[in-house]
Amino acid sequence: MIPIKDVIPRRETPFVNYLLIAINVFVFLIEVSLPRHMLEWVFYVFGLVPARYTHPAWAYIMGLHFDNYWPFFTNMFLHASWFHLLVNMWALWIFGDNVEDRMGHFRYLIFYLLCGIAASITHFVFNLNSTVPAVGASGAIAGVMGAYIILFPHSRIITLIPLFFIPYFIEIPAVIFLGFWFLSQLIAGTFSIFAGQQAGGVAWWAHIGGFVFGMATHAFFKKKQQDYRVYYPDEVYFRFL
Repeated sequence: MIPIKDVIPRRETPFVNYLLIAINVFVFLIEVSLPRHMLEWVFYVFGLVPARYTHPAWAYIMGLHFDNYWPFFTNMFLHASWFHLLVNMWALWIFGDNVEDRMGHFRYLIFYLLCGIAASITHFVFNLNSTVPAVGASGAIAGVMGAYIILFPHSRIITLIPLFFIPYFIEIPAVIFLGFWFLSQLIAGTFSIFAGQQAGGVAWWAHIGGFVFGMATHAFFKKKQQDYRVYYPDEVYFRFL
């Protein structure tokens, strides 16, 4: 299933969402310009490597400072591949603009960054001995998705399902689409505990932590009810397809 868009129009230009996407793309362009050995160094220094803090001797050998906690923040602006970047930025494009509408620009920025940090902490707790750098904005974006499922429970996601090479579009309720996504992360994350390291190369628990944090804290960041108007009654949205 490939999400194409949601059915809720935005009210304001999502400047912060655009800025976050631009920063991630800019950083990735710098990444691809680096030689392989330099890029690996960037991932270890600015990516989140849990063993850096739980195994100081190993960190010393690797030339990493175990008292530097910036990676809990900087890792969310790094990506491992074009596909990794595209998937994350597409999800941010779909869900971020509406959440920014409900929160306002500055509060949305703070919310996004805190979701990313919460995702990093969750990943750290569940992968204490991992020597694999965790990079990517997916934890922060999961927080945005967690806020979205609460703020727009009646929204629908226009989804592409290719059937025998024939594109088939359907509208899936956001609570089902995002609920299924979260459940898949939870199952995979639970499996990764027994598999060790980052099973499949995905930081499942970062996604879980970001999503739960977004759901739990979104109310502290959203505008007061009178600060925004509702386009349509909660029960009705126009269909776009």
